[in-house]
Amino acid sequence: MYDMMERKTIESVENEELREENTEQIDKERKDVAKTKAEDVKPDEEEKTQKLGETHDIQDLKVETKTNSETGKDENKEDLESFKEDTASVKTSEHHQEAEEENVMKEVDYSEFGISELLNRLELLIDERPVQEIRHDVDSIKVNFYKKYHQEIEEKKKRFIEEGGDPLDFKPGPDERERHMKYLLKKYRDKKAQFNKELENEKKRNLEEKYRIINDIKDLVNRKESINKTFQEFRELQERWRNIGLVPQQHVKDLWETYHYHVEKFYDYIKINKELRDLDLKKNLEKKILLCEQAENLLLEPDIINAFKTLQKYHEQWRETGPVPKENKAELWERFREATRKINKKYQAYFQEIKEIQKKNLEQKTSLAARAEEIADMDIHSHREWDEKSKEIQELQKIWKTIGFAPRKQNNAIYESFRKACDRFFNRKREYYAENKEVQMNNLQMKTDLCIQAEALKDSTEWQKTTEDLIELQKKWKEIGPVPKKYSDQIWKRFRAACDMFFENKAKYFADREKNYQKNLKLKEELIEEIRNFKMTDDPDADFTRMKEFQRRWSEIGYVPINKKEEIANTYREAINQLFNNLNINDYKKNLLKYKAKIDALANTTKGNIKLQKDREKFINRIKQLENDISVWENNIGFFTQTKNAESLIKDIIAKIENAKASIKLLEDKIRLIDEMDNE
Repeated sequence: MYDMMERKTIESVENEELREENTEQIDKERKDVAKTKAEDVKPDEEEKTQKLGETHDIQDLKVETKTNSETGKDENKEDLESFKEDTASVKTSEHHQEAEEENVMKEVDYSEFGISELLNRLELLIDERPVQEIRHDVDSIKVNFYKKYHQEIEEKKKRFIEEGGDPLDFKPGPDERERHMKYLLKKYRDKKAQFNKELENEKKRNLEEKYRIINDIKDLVNRKESINKTFQEFRELQERWRNIGLVPQQHVKDLWETYHYHVEKFYDYIKINKELRDLDLKKNLEKKILLCEQAENLLLEPDIINAFKTLQKYHEQWRETGPVPKENKAELWERFREATRKINKKYQAYFQEIKEIQKKNLEQKTSLAARAEEIADMDIHSHREWDEKSKEIQELQKIWKTIGFAPRKQNNAIYESFRKACDRFFNRKREYYAENKEVQMNNLQMKTDLCIQAEALKDSTEWQKTTEDLIELQKKWKEIGPVPKKYSDQIWKRFRAACDMFFENKAKYFADREKNYQKNLKLKEELIEEIRNFKMTDDPDADFTRMKEFQRRWSEIGYVPINKKEEIANTYREAINQLFNNLNINDYKKNLLKYKAKIDALANTTKGNIKLQKDREKFINRIKQLENDISVWENNIGFFTQTKNAESLIKDIIAKIENAKASIKLLEDKIRLIDEMDNE
């Protein structure tokens, strides 16, 4: 297929190269042909030609083309044949491209969509996509919608009969979804009709515009202005021609015959000098070199589909570009053709890779379908087994959705096989539970009890404990089997509403608390900055009072985010300790204030209380040690009174005793601070 596409693409451009050779040959024979034509035109034909120049009527243009001499027809025959080949090549390429890309890029498996999803998708396509691009999707959505819709009706009818109803009395009643589907389909048809109408009108306008351009080209031969200016106008008319879109199909052949005839007439009667002709060849050479470079750059394009589409545009531009100097023609064409071959090869390899992937997907889906059929045929006799196999089927369905398309010919068949196996399993499951109504009623009672327990917890503010309790209730809920179908949705909504209320309240509480934490963090950062900027005065008592005020304010600020606790506490302690070091007070007060700052900093940290309790235990042990030392020293004073140099020794011991008592007082005050924090 791809080789044929490449051959047609290349052949169409080769036909263009042949036309270039014909054009050069025409240049050589131009004078003789012009002379022959002038002699062959009869007076009445000259009159017809003159009338043609004075009117824009389309039929007159057709008549003139068809009534010209056989010489004129022969000159344009090869161009027209080339045009047909070009058109066929482009159409063939487009058809192959659209077929492949529709299979790989655009196909959506709507069979797995629910009814609401199908309606939403159809409405989205109609509102947001061009109407001419969605026909395949609309047809597929319509088929799948009515397939599922009729399945629902059949299921309702089945339940109606099972409940004792007469099949003849069953009436499904109106359905808003079907009404909406009909509305969307009508909307699509209206948009499509409007699009086709506008397209046909545009084609008619394009046809009229192209015939006006033909008349303008015909009029150029009667100009008496400079050749350069006339030739420039001719080029502008050609550019306008290329930029005009499609015309009605029935006029294409006559239009191109007329256009090529008058283009040739222009070259016959406007004697383009060699210098201008060479300039035209040079410009064409530059354009085709650029096209070669652009085609070669497409080899680096990661999106091969886009590269292939762009290449088709380059081929169209190549065909529309005129001849190049003869010495460059073969080399240039070979360069362009080589780039084309490489891109076509990558394009073919891309789709071959897609086919291999789809083949592997088919193997995986075949395996899943086989397992689903195996499960569907198992003998199952307990709720636990049904629950386990239901989960396995659901897992198979999840895996299925992760696998891409299989080859188009097998894709629908393998899906139907898998779907039928799943349906067979769940139908057997429904039949099993329909025979176990007593079990289901017992399940209903157990789930009702769980609802009552959940409702009793829904307003609780014991967040951690209640969370654990509700999670445990949810686990129990999952372990309980199904309830009668008519109660299933009602009992589930009741249970879920109770759980949702608690967890929504919990989420709101912690969201508000986090906001307060952030606010407290900002307040503490501002206080630290204030401490850093504080300047000592000449009044130590005033400075001391101010520092205690800092500590009080710090203690009054609440919690901060947990990930900032340690950092902000350490920063505060460093700042306040720096002030203590500069404070002109006795060491006792300074030491006590520093420890108070430490307590304040640790108060809101994760392990702060543990650290302070360790300090307290250490202080108590130290007090005991000091008290023991004091007792020993006091006893030693009695011994030293009878010794030489007793006065000096006793003085040292008394100093140690005083220092120990001061240390004990400081430690007791620190213990008091710790205890005060615990009592807050």
